[in-house]
Amino acid sequence: MYDGRTGSTSPFEQTVYLLSTAGRAADHLLADRLDSRGMGRAHQTLLSALAQLGPHGRHDLVERAAATGTDADQALDDLLSAGLVHSMVVHIGGRQEVLTITPAGQAALDVLHEDASAVQEDLLAPLTKGQRAELNSLLRRVCAAAGRGAGRRTPARPGPRWVLTGGQRRRWVVEQDAAAGAAARPDRAAPGR
Repeated sequence: MYDGRTGSTSPFEQTVYLLSTAGRAADHLLADRLDSRGMGRAHQTLLSALAQLGPHGRHDLVERAAATGTDADQALDDLLSAGLVHSMVVHIGGRQEVLTITPAGQAALDVLHEDASAVQEDLLAPLTKGQRAELNSLLRRVCAAAGRGAGRRTPARPGPRWVLTGGQRRRWVVEQDAAAGAAARPDRAAPGR
């Protein structure tokens, strides 16, 4: 595994894979914390959106929070029944349900933020205060660039692809692009295998 002192030729130790691995670890730890509080990611997302954006119609809140339909509806029902969100009906251009975060909801969100800080402390324990600040700054730049390029995807390069051969002995082989004129190379480890 990559030890940070020397470069690596392994593609699984490239930055994109390391970011993905760190992200999965953070998601898992945060999910455990949320689960211990009887909440999921949708609950946290909706509470955060209401705290940051103020009162919202149900449909607009779900859309703004980028939560998925049934998960968001169930999470909102959970938050309403727990008294963390308040619902009122207004009649402006038709009947609409408007949701607001309650003081109890804000207190619950504060606890969730403390949980996120604890997860961050666990994950970043090997880094100094200066390294943490630098990492945060670098990740902000990466996320900003990713946000700007979200609509532009790099097309996959034509070339080898993994296929499962038939016959008496099934095995994975790399099938080269026919235009390249290369033959299949047997007995290579398949991706994820």
